[in-house]
Amino acid sequence: MLLRLSPQAQLHPPRGCYASLPPSFPLSHSTVPLSFSTTSSSPLPPLLLFSQTHNPPRSHPPCAFAFASPGLLPSLESFQSVIEATSVLTAIIVVHEGGHFLAATLQGIHVSKFAIGFGPVLARFVYPKGGVEYSVRAFPLGGFVAFPDAEDPDCNIPADDPDLLRNRPIVDRVFVVSAGVAANIAFAFFLIFAQSLTTGLPVQEPLPGVLVPDVRPGSAASRSGLLPGDIVLSSPSVSDLVDIIKSNPEKSISLKIQRGGLTDPLDLKIVPDLSPDGTGRIGVQLSPNFRVTRLKAKNLAEATNFATREFVALTGSVFEGLKQTFLNFSQSAEKVSGPVAIIAVGAEVAKSSADGLFQFAAVINLNLAAMNLLPLPALDGGTLALLLVEAVRGGRRIPREVEQVITSLGVSLVVMLGLFLIVRDTLNLDFIKML
Repeated sequence: MLLRLSPQAQLHPPRGCYASLPPSFPLSHSTVPLSFSTTSSSPLPPLLLFSQTHNPPRSHPPCAFAFASPGLLPSLESFQSVIEATSVLTAIIVVHEGGHFLAATLQGIHVSKFAIGFGPVLARFVYPKGGVEYSVRAFPLGGFVAFPDAEDPDCNIPADDPDLLRNRPIVDRVFVVSAGVAANIAFAFFLIFAQSLTTGLPVQEPLPGVLVPDVRPGSAASRSGLLPGDIVLSSPSVSDLVDIIKSNPEKSISLKIQRGGLTDPLDLKIVPDLSPDGTGRIGVQLSPNFRVTRLKAKNLAEATNFATREFVALTGSVFEGLKQTFLNFSQSAEKVSGPVAIIAVGAEVAKSSADGLFQFAAVINLNLAAMNLLPLPALDGGTLALLLVEAVRGGRRIPREVEQVITSLGVSLVVMLGLFLIVRDTLNLDFIKML
């Protein structure tokens, strides 16, 4: 399950607002959490995935590297920021699972467990007596809802009980399965709506030149005297500057630089290093130069208007990113990251500005909704696909053994991929590399 959020969300906003995270948030990162509901008593850990891309369509260049490098994941320097990012992810998963739970309980369908987190149980209680077990678990990166199964030896509910999820009409089951996605979509809109009324939506005002947020020590740019925070005035866009650098390996290029504190621009000559692919690189991170102001709604009607435009832009970018990921799967696969990387990115957002978490959370909610609609085993979309097959068959159920095999295979692949990404992303963290 892979997803890449198209840079359209950051660089091609609706008029008046833009759908990006704060400038410090890597514009080439996108996030998506996946969670699972299960009809067994065994909880499944959520899988949180996002992909990084440094080769987006030329029409909307993201924050780009002028050297061929996948980049480093943001370091987890601030414990408070890590807690904030983890809390956001946990809340989003709880909203998703809460949608399933609420849809089931409103229809009187039996629910056996509702858990926050996964792994060993830290605290639990049952309410009402003999009813749902609520628990908090050791790893707060997700949650799950479990429905009783009459074939489970520990289940004391008759197999023909009409309030077992499996015994309900197709429409009731569709409502339960799709409620998680609906909850995330509603929550994403609420977050954007709340931001428009409180801190205000970010508005991007383009400024001349290209910003240099970071310069790699020892690189061609560093040797030439280019500093973080400099603005390259001699190029109108990131893509144009990247083209100039790449097409001039080991050849001197002149750049007009605006530096804070100086009245007159500087003229710097830089000789790009030759990269392994034969193109030039100077070892800088580049970003569009802009100023961010806030667009705050004056009343509920205006907030609804602002939030709707922002929501539509974000939703479109999510589905565009999903399409691009599958169309370019061979290029995207190696750039997929897991929950550790997402928390690292979220921590960077939190350190930049707390209100950036509004958009961070909204993007993740929409990604979660989109991913869970995919007709893949272990996802809500896979369950909906099986229900559709059942409906086409005139209500005749798919053999239970077949359904279990399909789901088990899908879950196994997802969990193995998730564990692999967790280990890989942990080893890629800056502070781990410094040990």
